[in-house]
Amino acid sequence: MVRGLYTAAAGMNAQQNNIDVTSNNIANVNTTAFKKDRAEFADLMYQTLNYTANATSESTNNPTGMDVGLGVRVAGVQKSFIQGSLKQTGNDLDIAIQGKGFFQVETPNGTVQYTRNGSFKRDSEGSLVNGQGYKLIPEIVIPNTLTNVSIAQDGTVSATNPEDGTISTLGQITLVDFINPPGLAPKGNNLYAATTVSGDPIEGVATTSAFGSLQQGMLESSNVQLVNAMVDLITAQRAYESNSKALTTTDQMLQQVNQLKR
Repeated sequence: MVRGLYTAAAGMNAQQNNIDVTSNNIANVNTTAFKKDRAEFADLMYQTLNYTANATSESTNNPTGMDVGLGVRVAGVQKSFIQGSLKQTGNDLDIAIQGKGFFQVETPNGTVQYTRNGSFKRDSEGSLVNGQGYKLIPEIVIPNTLTNVSIAQDGTVSATNPEDGTISTLGQITLVDFINPPGLAPKGNNLYAATTVSGDPIEGVATTSAFGSLQQGMLESSNVQLVNAMVDLITAQRAYESNSKALTTTDQMLQQVNQLKR
């Protein structure tokens, strides 16, 4: 019966982690380009009470054995990079990635991080930066003297000189991808860092076979489906309550055993 206490406690701990992950998904349902997480579980070691094929008589064997599980653990938290829906914003510097790829930004300490959030702005020098002021790589500078900024699906950035109507090409936004995007390390603020399991970044041009296209004036929404997340939350809550009930029941059985000694 003591085994039941540990097993139920392990189940409660696992479901608490599940609720934490699901709650974070729900909290970010309106976060631009947020990618939902999914908790994954694995069963713990088994205690063998009767080995498989153990002899039950001189001519027969136990066909199944007797193995009792000792609970569950969180095996990992998997991030899903399924495409979120695109929403129109009307802002010329908002860029959504339709398909595979990440933008590159340079942090203040000189490292490069990656994001799907294409909500860019101009800093005091005219450079495109994200919401934290990190410059887009490769750097794109849009002078204040130019208007009608246009970003093609392949990332080519151009603008118009209002004085003579000439169109100037200001550069090209490139994308990067990874062999294993779920291996990226989330850093907050919609940013990710490359790791040994994600692989090295592979840089290329949008609209090519390995990358998606860029959509100007649009942003990618979170890929969290609120109805599904609420169902997951309720399921995790019910599982937590069931394990709690198993813990209480085992405790009551132990109390009855203790009373027999009196």
